[in-house]
Amino acid sequence: MTDLNTPIYDRAAAHGVTLEMQGAVAVVRLCRPAKRNALNDGLIEALRDVFQNLPAEAGAAVIHGEGDHFCAGLDLSELKERDAGEGIHHSRSWHVALNAVEQGRVPVVAALHGAVVGGGLELASACHIRVADDSTFFALPEGTRGIFVGGGGSVRIPKLIGAARMTDMMLTGRVYNAQDGERVGLSQYLVPAGTSLAKALELATRIATNAPLTNFALMHALPRIAEQPADHGFFTEALISSIAQAAPEAKARVRAFLEGKAAKVKKAD
Repeated sequence: MTDLNTPIYDRAAAHGVTLEMQGAVAVVRLCRPAKRNALNDGLIEALRDVFQNLPAEAGAAVIHGEGDHFCAGLDLSELKERDAGEGIHHSRSWHVALNAVEQGRVPVVAALHGAVVGGGLELASACHIRVADDSTFFALPEGTRGIFVGGGGSVRIPKLIGAARMTDMMLTGRVYNAQDGERVGLSQYLVPAGTSLAKALELATRIATNAPLTNFALMHALPRIAEQPADHGFFTEALISSIAQAAPEAKARVRAFLEGKAAKVKKAD
């Protein structure tokens, strides 16, 4: 087991991000409840460090927020005046951190509740699955505050809901409640208030039992295939499919199914 009492994890905790292992699931918690888990540079760097150094035994991860909210976005009290060059480098540092979430080693499930606003929505959009509870609300107030998203939201959020809906959110300050958020694609699951973390852990535990190479293909190959021309996508699919099925674990799983030792797909309840 990985020792979680190391300088990396201790430094992350000092900046408001903790890591706990629950079986094969790395549970990452935002710990600034008095600030509604608003993002500052220290917390962003802590997220980067944690996701770049997940324990070897982690097969999936969950991100959740302490207190009444997942994340209320950028901590505006720490917003600094920057020239254009400084602003570019600052935004790119956030890209590195959230890329570590989206393009890391394991799939990430976001457990959402309360505010998922601004940078909080950018963080949630970097996760692979989003579970919202009934208390969740989504907003992008940057447009009404004279700023623009800088944590990758202009790339990731339109892939979830389309550019027109994101434009509307930023131009008008529109707020989506949990039900409408699920309807338009901001979350894939909607659960009763107070249960998003339990559902996220359930999903992550299941994901962690998948073949690691299949999870890697879904995280890294599928998004690229979706953006490729069809002939390129078919070729990439053929490559990654052959690589995945050649893995010893994949062969063992197929053999177990053929021998009647694996569960069959059943109709959902």
